[in-house]
Amino acid sequence: MEKNPNTSHFKILQQQEIDGAALYRKIAMLTKNENERETLLAISDDEYKHAAIFEKYSGCKLEARRFRLFCYTLAARILGYTFVIKLLERGEELGIKAYENQITQIPELKQILDEEEVHEQELLDMLDEERLHYVGDMVLGMNDALVELTGALAGYTFAMQNTHVIAMAGLITGISATLSMAASGYLSSREAGQKNAAKSAAYTGIAYLVTVALLIIPHLLSPVDRYFRALIITLVIAVAIIALFNFYISVAKSRPFKRNFFIMSGISLGVAVISFAVGVIVKNVLGIDL
Repeated sequence: MEKNPNTSHFKILQQQEIDGAALYRKIAMLTKNENERETLLAISDDEYKHAAIFEKYSGCKLEARRFRLFCYTLAARILGYTFVIKLLERGEELGIKAYENQITQIPELKQILDEEEVHEQELLDMLDEERLHYVGDMVLGMNDALVELTGALAGYTFAMQNTHVIAMAGLITGISATLSMAASGYLSSREAGQKNAAKSAAYTGIAYLVTVALLIIPHLLSPVDRYFRALIITLVIAVAIIALFNFYISVAKSRPFKRNFFIMSGISLGVAVISFAVGVIVKNVLGIDL
């Protein structure tokens, strides 16, 4: 067995390759497309070969981490295999680059790096997951909910000053807007001649409704007189939703994260500030006290 002072580096890379190989094989069993299955199985075989190369230098016999494999498989079912595969490939690429200076002495390194690039290109050519076709509809639904409901809740906060009343008003507003958004999305898609207008509207409506539910929860759970605290938590949740969604899109669709995150956050928070000011003005001008 070959000796190397950087065995820990090889062990980490070996584990990544084994985990990746097992996950590719697992996802291959889930996909219904025969071409995708064959591509994923071929990439899985290459990953096992890479793991065997690193094993020569680590001196360790490793197996795929079952809990990690379970988590990735569950994520693939919920978020789609495109996201999980690209996230895994990004992790492997960063891992190799992180230790590239320490492992340049192994002759197989160039072969591994070249094959990883081939894998990435094969995956880009192969991946055509249905849910990614509706990302635009999801963005529309989520962004509208964030802008409209954060603005509405901010306005209601000063006007009503009761978390439960605010939650009730927000829920009515959110459900009504969800139905309106889904109906408008359906009619718009149908007018544009899209075959899957109903599915497009469903993605828009579901994204809107889920966002509404997450934004209203702080008001439902807070004491009636803690309306400012509930609003702050709602705004934090809004920013977290924007961050998570943009991370998903940045990985699955290879789009820039920071630019889209700051644009969406700026719009949502800006509307919330303006709406809060409107609530203050309306309450003072009309003199209504709830």
